[in-house]
Amino acid sequence: MSIRLRLALQFGLIVGCTLLVFSLVIYAFTYQARRALFTERLLGRAQIVGHVYLDGTNRADASRVSYRRYLRQFYRTLPQEEARVYNNQDSIVFHEGTLRTKPAPGKLLEDARRLGQGIRHDAAYHQTVSLRYRDARRGTFIVVASSMDTESEQELSNLRLILLVGLLVSFGIVGVGGWFFAGQALRPMKRVVNEVDSITASDLHQRLSETDGQDEVSHLAQRFNSLLDRLETAFAGQRTFVRDASHELRTPLTALIGELEVALMQEERPPAEYRRVLRSTLDAARLLKDLTNGLLQIARASDDPSQVPLTSTRLDELLLQAHEEIRRRHPTHRVDLEFSESDSGHPADPFVVRGNEALLLSAVLNVLENACKFSSDPTQPIVATLLAAPRAVHLLVRDKGVGMTPEDQQQVFVPFFRADNVRTVPGHGIGLPLTAKIMELHGGSIHVRSRLHEGTEVELILPAA
Repeated sequence: MSIRLRLALQFGLIVGCTLLVFSLVIYAFTYQARRALFTERLLGRAQIVGHVYLDGTNRADASRVSYRRYLRQFYRTLPQEEARVYNNQDSIVFHEGTLRTKPAPGKLLEDARRLGQGIRHDAAYHQTVSLRYRDARRGTFIVVASSMDTESEQELSNLRLILLVGLLVSFGIVGVGGWFFAGQALRPMKRVVNEVDSITASDLHQRLSETDGQDEVSHLAQRFNSLLDRLETAFAGQRTFVRDASHELRTPLTALIGELEVALMQEERPPAEYRRVLRSTLDAARLLKDLTNGLLQIARASDDPSQVPLTSTRLDELLLQAHEEIRRRHPTHRVDLEFSESDSGHPADPFVVRGNEALLLSAVLNVLENACKFSSDPTQPIVATLLAAPRAVHLLVRDKGVGMTPEDQQQVFVPFFRADNVRTVPGHGIGLPLTAKIMELHGGSIHVRSRLHEGTEVELILPAA
């Protein structure tokens, strides 16, 4: 079921139920009002009957019949009207209309004597009332009058017909109007759907136009435009990453193929020349392996955090492992380690963080590797300080290397970016971008502070476990 049809049905149901309840209330109040009015009329007729009876009995016998016939022309105008007068012994002493052979209405007589009047609804529109009538000379009588309210029956029948027709017409108008207004309300949504259908991967620069208002459709369009901004950025980054990765992979492959082709150009070569070719191809293969491992690590660090297993990891032990690996890779460089704890309260294991051990070790190795590679003087020590704060663990690595310009610092987290002053140093430009992604995956952060020809500081911050 479409939203337009659902809205139209819901709108019609709400308005229809409201109209139905309103019609029932009108009919109920009208019915009660007409019944009360007819009761008042019957009580008035009972009053007249009592007056006629007492006045007629005071006349002579000759004029009594003519007097009653004369008064009957005025007061007996109700359909199926019947009037009776009961004395103290509940015997009928006077009646008008067809006298039915039925016992006296005991409850009506009792109510009239006790309360002054009584009312009984015999059928839907038939009523019987009783009235206590007192005379100074004759005593107390009970007048019982009954009649059929045909006028109310006819009027209420007409009212039911009018309300029924009005409801049917209103349902039709509400249905058509609800369908029309639902279409009007969903028209901006339809335009949004058409614009979304026109956006493809090749034109992610397009944006939705329904963003000027303050309604829900405008808010949805604004959020969708924000999503398109992120997608466009991600696609652009992916294209840049693929382009740069292809370029970096092509360089060692070209060198490898070139060395092999030159080696095959001559049939006979001295063994030293073959060893040189093998060493060159081996260096190119290692460079290609390192680059491939870096790309795989970046892809792994970009995974969904929920898919990466996290355990309690001691960052001080990881730093010691990374220190041993750096000493093996760069035996001529000096790397000093410092461990410190803040003066405020801290847990029993201050250096424990929640993370993936392999990824965190890779991040620490990348920072130490860069510090060693870009140090201009190997004798200058590289200092790695591990500080345990109450809510976080900080790793600060300082070197006295070539440093970077402020412009280069803005792009150090872009994959394959390399500053102009370090292009001669072997590398691929994926160490810091990989470290930044690992920090983001663990809810941490990385900060780089550097001055040209003075050195660089890299700080890793991870939440404490």
